[in-house]
Amino acid sequence: MTDSLVSYVQHLTDAWNSHELEQVLVHYSEEYEGVDIGASGLQRGREAVKEMLVRYWKAFPDLKFTVQSSVAEDGRIAISWLAEGTQQGPIMNIPPTGRQVKVRGVSIIDVKDNLVVRGEYVWDLAGMLRHMGLLPEL
Repeated sequence: MTDSLVSYVQHLTDAWNSHELEQVLVHYSEEYEGVDIGASGLQRGREAVKEMLVRYWKAFPDLKFTVQSSVAEDGRIAISWLAEGTQQGPIMNIPPTGRQVKVRGVSIIDVKDNLVVRGEYVWDLAGMLRHMGLLPEL
């Protein structure tokens, strides 16, 4: 089961990187619940996933995720990732900067019957703002 969950991570990442909405949504349950540091409130259902994807892909049309590591056990997967893209649209009320950003993050997802039923996404918001030129370097 653990090996199949690790390969599931690659399929999910490939879907996200395809920028094809339907390829991603087939991986999520209608009962999905998610928490994203870059969004207010709890995300519920595939419609919330769709809204999240559209928001990120609009802001970063070239957005690409690279899995750095993952650990899986009992239907839960922890994923360390790097996201890269050029901000060409608004994000969190920040107008386009045209700057390349690299953001590290961790996702913890619960998978049941080959569908993501829950997700927690914690990523380096301050790092993203630094890459956009909105925060000073440390």
